[in-house]
Formats: sequence, structure tokens, C-alpha cells
Amino acid sequence: MAAFLGWPVLRQLTGPDVLGRGKAARSRKTDQITPRTATADRVARSVCPYCAVGCGQRVFVKDEKVIQIEGDPDSPISRGRLCPKGSASKSLVTSPDRLETIRYRRPYGTEWEDLDLDTAMEMIADRVLTTRAATWQQTDAEGRHLRRTMGIAALGGATLDNEENYLIKKLFTAMGAVQIENQARI
Repeated sequence: MAAFLGWPVLRQLTGPDVLGRGKAARSRKTDQITPRTATADRVARSVCPYCAVGCGQRVFVKDEKVIQIEGDPDSPISRGRLCPKGSASKSLVTSPDRLETIRYRRPYGTEWEDLDLDTAMEMIADRVLTTRAATWQQTDAEGRHLRRTMGIAALGGATLDNEENYLIKKLFTAMGAVQIENQARI
């Protein structure tokens, strides 16, 4: 009979926790486990990458690896809630299928090749500078100052926050681009 008293349903019926919401619902096994987030070295705050809502996320990191991503209850936007896509964003970061190099196909090439991030960033910077120099318009036909390039444009992403959009706008304006847009409409 003593073995049966360990059953949660009997503890619920015979103890003070008749609704089974407290100790009556817990088993010995449940008491021995800890949440995976309790072992995290640190918690980073982030924004869900999927849509324009910008729900807050807490990213739990252990040994410099993401171990869990949950909604951030301090976020004024989502108050700790995430949609199914946001709830699955840990798999976006930790999937074995995730590419960790830059995939590049040279002009007229037929095969993709892997580049390291530094090489890819240098290539982008070189192309931006070359395009800006080749398409720079100092003045128009009547001599009016333009100081612009029509060869570079920017389209901001929906998950960028106000600060990121502000910095992108400043960067492209400083480069002389005038075609700057953001598709977020919230």
C-alpha cells in the first residue's frame, strides 16, 4: 500500500492539493530534473528573425552554443509569446544543415564555391566603392549640385529595429544613395 501512496492521483485525492496543481502532480522523477535553461552560462536578448512584428527572444547560451530560445517576457511587443515559427527558431540556429560559409558563384560560373566571411565582406566593399565611383553624379546638365549615386539602392528588412534602420539610412545617405526604402509597414 505504501508504494501506491507515491502515485500522484492518490496524493491528490488524499492530500491538501485536490486540484493537482502543486506537489500532488509532481513525481520523484520530476523533482530530479532541472530545466535546460537553468544550466545556461548567459542569456542574450534578440529579436525573432521571421516577420515584421519583432517579437523579443531570450537566447540561452552554454559553452558558446545556443541551448534554448524562448519568448522574452520583458518585450513590450510580444510579452514572452512567440508564434510557431519563432518558437522553432532554435532549429534555425542549431540545424546541422545550416550553412556556415558564404556560398558564391562567380560571374558566368556554373559551380558554387565556399568563401570565408572576411573574403566575402572585402568583395562587397570593393563592389560598393567601384559602383559608387562609376555612377557618381556631382552635378546635373545645368550645373546644379547633385552629389549622389543612382547605382546603389537599399531595401531594409522587416525584422530590423528602429536603431538598425536609422544606421542603415545614415550609411547609405552618407554614400550618396537616394534610393533607400524599408518594406516594414508596422
